[in-house]
Amino acid sequence: MGGGGGYGFSPSDKKHLEEMAKKKIKEAGEVKMRNVFISFAHEDMDEVNLLRGQSKNINSELEFSDYSVKKSFNSEDADYIKRQIREKIKNTSVTMVYLSEKSMKSDWVKWEIEQSKKMGKGVVGVYKGDTPPTKIPSHIKDNVNSIVNWSHSEIMSAVIKASEER
Repeated sequence: MGGGGGYGFSPSDKKHLEEMAKKKIKEAGEVKMRNVFISFAHEDMDEVNLLRGQSKNINSELEFSDYSVKKSFNSEDADYIKRQIREKIKNTSVTMVYLSEKSMKSDWVKWEIEQSKKMGKGVVGVYKGDTPPTKIPSHIKDNVNSIVNWSHSEIMSAVIKASEER
């Protein structure tokens, strides 16, 4: 038995496949991972975890390293918590604020935005649904580079732009 059966690639097929592979490798090398801090109210953890999960999806255009707080700091010492959060923000280029009723009223979210701006970080607001919230507080509205819908392409474009504008 054995034999190739004549089903090999022609030289022109091989060249075409090689060119396609080189193009894909080059494109992959051009993707720059963004380090993002996600600011949100604790009550929005499930929604934010969904966003985190989508960013890990191989087929997603949304690519960033998440430096936000995933688990509450086991402390009631506000100074300790602030130091930990400051360190996380320091290691990012952009803070993404999940815009919900709770987060827009959160003193912690307000503080995280202030710290991000003090450190020269870009800030992007992200809302879920068809229309942005109508009553965005000035401490958010006046400090974000942009407010975008929760869509992979919009978020990634806003994150890239905010990281370059800072």
